[in-house]
Amino acid sequence: MELIQNEENKHTLNPIAPEVRQEILRRIKAAESEHNVKVLYAIESGSRAWGFESPNSDYDVRFIYAHPKDWYVAVNLEDKRDVIEYPIVDEIDINGWDVRKALKLFWKSNPAMVEWLQSPIVYVDDNHFAQQTRNLITNVYSNAKGVYHYRSMAKTNYRGYLKSEMVPLKKYFYVLRPLLAIKWIEEYNEPAPIVFEQLRTLVADNKLLDAEISKLLERKRVSLEKEIAPAIPTLNKFIEDELERLESYGEKSNVRTADFDALNQLFKTVLERN
Repeated sequence: MELIQNEENKHTLNPIAPEVRQEILRRIKAAESEHNVKVLYAIESGSRAWGFESPNSDYDVRFIYAHPKDWYVAVNLEDKRDVIEYPIVDEIDINGWDVRKALKLFWKSNPAMVEWLQSPIVYVDDNHFAQQTRNLITNVYSNAKGVYHYRSMAKTNYRGYLKSEMVPLKKYFYVLRPLLAIKWIEEYNEPAPIVFEQLRTLVADNKLLDAEISKLLERKRVSLEKEIAPAIPTLNKFIEDELERLESYGEKSNVRTADFDALNQLFKTVLERN
């Protein structure tokens, strides 16, 4: 069973079927062999990790990898390819980032990288890279960048998909999740978790809203990805109120206490272990 835990909450996600996990691991091993790399960390990054997948949702597999140390000692390092990508030919979407690229993006509070580190569904973990990087999150992560990212995501999806009479149900979660992530950042002054059930605890006292979210989750889990249905007024009202509130968002400062030397040291350690 795949799960995520914090000190107060335990939220269980649907398990990855054994045959799917086996195929994903096979493809990761094939990528290592094809590109002469070592995968340090591989996770599920999409709706299955968030906890609101549909029966036909894809598997969004993302990984961080490292080349042998000598690969990085090159005059033309910046010209070398730092991603591994495969075309989507079935329900498994798999690609990865080189560790140097990943750490540079982490320094910039890249939302994808920060979320990958918190995924509750892990396929590969070398028991070093991800944990050491997580240890630096609170000293590197910019709350303001997180809020601006999630606000933009919520606004774009709401205006693009949810203002009609008939709407794609799954888009509600692409608005609700970022809005609740912002609430988490504001309340706890830390990166938001990615599991939706954990985020929704922030609005548990709003019984009407919570009931609508529960009904939507139940429907989403038995519906196909592109199901269209009437808009849900209670959810739209919450979304509109939050977006209006966030228009006047005032940056809550948090001081970065790590410096680039910490990332350089982690990078060196990864290469020495590889």
